[in-house]
Amino acid sequence: MAAGCLAELRQQLAQGCDPGRCDDDSVRRQWWAALAVLQDHLLMPLGPQRGVWLAAPLPALYEPALLQQLQGWVWAPAELGDLLQGSAPLLPATAVAATAVEAGGGFQRLPLEESDGTDPLLLVITPRLQVAMALVGDPQSRQLVVRFDPATLSAALTLLDQRLQRTDPAQAQQLRQAIQTLGPLQCDEQRAQLFWPRLAERLATMAPSLTLQPLVHRSGGAEARAAAAPSSELALLEALTHEVRTPLATIRTLIRSLLRRTDLPSLVRQRLQQIDGECSEQIDRFGLIFLAAELQRQPQAAAEQSLARTDLAQLLRQLEPLWQQQLHRRSLGLELEIAADLPPVLSDPARLETVLGGLVDRFSRGLPAGAVVALSLQPAGARLKLRLSAGAAGLGGMESEGGSERVGPVLSWNPGTGSLQLSRQATQRLFHSLGGRLAERAGNDLTVFFPVAGA
Repeated sequence: MAAGCLAELRQQLAQGCDPGRCDDDSVRRQWWAALAVLQDHLLMPLGPQRGVWLAAPLPALYEPALLQQLQGWVWAPAELGDLLQGSAPLLPATAVAATAVEAGGGFQRLPLEESDGTDPLLLVITPRLQVAMALVGDPQSRQLVVRFDPATLSAALTLLDQRLQRTDPAQAQQLRQAIQTLGPLQCDEQRAQLFWPRLAERLATMAPSLTLQPLVHRSGGAEARAAAAPSSELALLEALTHEVRTPLATIRTLIRSLLRRTDLPSLVRQRLQQIDGECSEQIDRFGLIFLAAELQRQPQAAAEQSLARTDLAQLLRQLEPLWQQQLHRRSLGLELEIAADLPPVLSDPARLETVLGGLVDRFSRGLPAGAVVALSLQPAGARLKLRLSAGAAGLGGMESEGGSERVGPVLSWNPGTGSLQLSRQATQRLFHSLGGRLAERAGNDLTVFFPVAGA
């Protein structure tokens, strides 16, 4: 293991911690919440201050004020460097962040090595707050590690200094100088103690949604060269989704804090609720795109997916009010018909909720205003048949693959409507990973078959 390997740093941060018990989806949800708590409740209230931050494999901070104040280093995959201008910083969050680069803020992009791994990592050092965060652990034993203690942070900085001394001595000198200018460091223990309660509050208010999956995986030799193009595409997609999803999550948090007020006029409350719904819908939509991309890159993941007994009828009833609201925003209706006494099916209920939401969105996106989406669940031998159809007003509304242009391996683009969505093949692969089989006919009819549990 090379000196200053980022994987070694994560292991060091996890020393003394009990093994994790989370799956990857859950722990990445914690990561997004932790980033919001760190910026909103710990760093921003301190006001303007100098400091440094170091992250991998993508920028973690997104608040423009912090990007302007703090000096950063980001270890990023080489694939991203092939797709971005070499002289530009790695995807500044906003125009304000871009201005920060010119003013001396922003961050330096450094190459991620094969032994570093791709789990998120972030260190922030300011005169009044020092913290390190990382995701660690094997599948199904994942955890978020957050450390404030000086001994651990000092050891972490030593490892990073060794890394920079080996790979870029000039940057190592810059980091040392930046830390020396901060003066005596002291962590505000009372502020640090706020972290975990605020994290719990943030997780409790987060709407269910898929989270980003690690899409940058390294390999060597001819296989790596053959996969360079799709790997670069997936790496860029992950970076772009980071840039889209992060501000949407921030906007949604601000909206929900406003909705807790009791003095809002009814029209203002209605508009805020509409904005909240749109943000949630797009966050889930981008998460769904990435799940499809992961299955495209690792088809064996579908075979390894563990399925469980799932009450599909109950799930549809729970989702009906949310779908009603989403379709109503596009002047569409929804009719739900569920046969009585239906048995459970074999699927993954945690992901099925979002995938079904994506299916309704995909089916309805090209329908004209006034159309009604009819959704029915009926027995079909050893399976349950979930059918989506549209009435006469929706004829011709469904976008056919023939009228769409493929955009990479998982997306299609309809120039006539401006709709970017999952391709038919990607949608079929998604349902296959969840135990279902998608049958789509031209026009306005779509059916998914799920195996009955125990059949």
